[in-house]
Amino acid sequence: MAAAAAANGDVRGGGGGVPRPTNPMVTPLLTDLYQFSMAYAYWKAGKHLDRAVFDLYFRKNPFAGEFTIFGGLEECIRFIANFKFKEEEIRFLQAALPTCEDGFFEYLSSIDCSDVEVYAIPEGSVVFPKVPLMIIEGPVAVSTRSWLANNINCCLVTFKSSCELLGLDEIIDKALSSSDGSNKCEDFVSLVQSWLIRIQDASSLRGTFGETNQSELAAFTSYALAFPNAFLALVDTYNVMRSGVPNFCAVALALNDMGYKAGGIRLDSGDLAYLSIETRKFFCAIEKEFGVVGFGKTNITASNDLNEETIDALNKQGHEVDSFGIGTYLVTCYAQAALGCVFKLVEINKQPRIKLSEDVTKVSIPCKKRCYRLYGKEGYPLVDIMTGQDEPSPKVGERILCRHPFIESKRAHVVPQHVEELLKCYWPGNSLTYYVPLHFNLTLLSCCVCALDQVSVSTQLYDFIHFLWLSEAPVGELQ
Repeated sequence: MAAAAAANGDVRGGGGGVPRPTNPMVTPLLTDLYQFSMAYAYWKAGKHLDRAVFDLYFRKNPFAGEFTIFGGLEECIRFIANFKFKEEEIRFLQAALPTCEDGFFEYLSSIDCSDVEVYAIPEGSVVFPKVPLMIIEGPVAVSTRSWLANNINCCLVTFKSSCELLGLDEIIDKALSSSDGSNKCEDFVSLVQSWLIRIQDASSLRGTFGETNQSELAAFTSYALAFPNAFLALVDTYNVMRSGVPNFCAVALALNDMGYKAGGIRLDSGDLAYLSIETRKFFCAIEKEFGVVGFGKTNITASNDLNEETIDALNKQGHEVDSFGIGTYLVTCYAQAALGCVFKLVEINKQPRIKLSEDVTKVSIPCKKRCYRLYGKEGYPLVDIMTGQDEPSPKVGERILCRHPFIESKRAHVVPQHVEELLKCYWPGNSLTYYVPLHFNLTLLSCCVCALDQVSVSTQLYDFIHFLWLSEAPVGELQ
């Protein structure tokens, strides 16, 4: 591959002689500003070096198909191997993020991907929804996320035509100065907690929610401490009305005490019309209960693969959305705008993490995993199965129960005649070598549709998913 790169005139990079990305526009800046904002929030909270594991996967096959072909891995490895900010890029970020401290930009200048590990399914393989195409492990603040997702999104469509803090006590710097600098709150975290209690005890809101998710509250608080002038929260990580909105309001009211105005919330799943209306009622109740002028008009943004048809349907239904976030359908073809890759945190500092949603298709599968393809007697693949990292691997000739991750009744026993481990290490961090073979296996193109939709989890992983789900989901309160 190196010879081919040289023949094509590729410029050598700094990652052990690995060629740079084919497109010279692909640099560390080819990402969302949001990624740098989150990296700053991690850095500000002293969490930027925490060891995190992310899964990159997709939720459904494009064009209503039954399988997808994986492409784009080599370009991702090229990008990771040559990841380094140039001086002019740092100057650009300083201008774009004028409120960030100088130490953060010094940190950005020093980072590369030498402490990042990449595990992936071989390029050219047949792949299915939910199974990780890539697993990225490394420091949580290294912002490669958007470019990797964008690159895989585009490549796979061509082939086939959650800052997580465990609690508020982990926030190190709790102080926040007022917007005019006249005073300083030494413990903004306690201020947020006091507001949450006041909201829970408010007569007009009593019974609407119980205990909120404290990991989510910690993430909101940490981000508000880093960006008090631009606090806009995604509120559907666990439950919009039982956790996300109350947690947002607690942080927003604490910011209001310090002279700041929260930017609003974003809804990215579920019934957008209904949730926006209920959220507006909640905001108005807060304004009336606590006398915070204008809080009832707090901005509500909606996203989630919106296009003109879905927005027209929302308008006919009636909603309280102030602004729509449209990206995918704005710049891509309508028939299959993008594969819909997602990049989710599944573990941090050896602690499994899960993203919950009222839309079960958006619930993530937690912890670092191993993935296998099980083959039957005729040599055809039967099903892909995910297990926990420390679980024993499936054995040839041994019966194994394969379960749908979320539907209890969808399960099947399989006695595999051949077991293939899907994920291989393609970037082992500080190693100077890498290997990205093209792995087309046309015999897989005739694989049958399995009763489990090609993807399953082990019994142990199934039990753990649902244990963590119940542990993290907010509990409602009946009055």
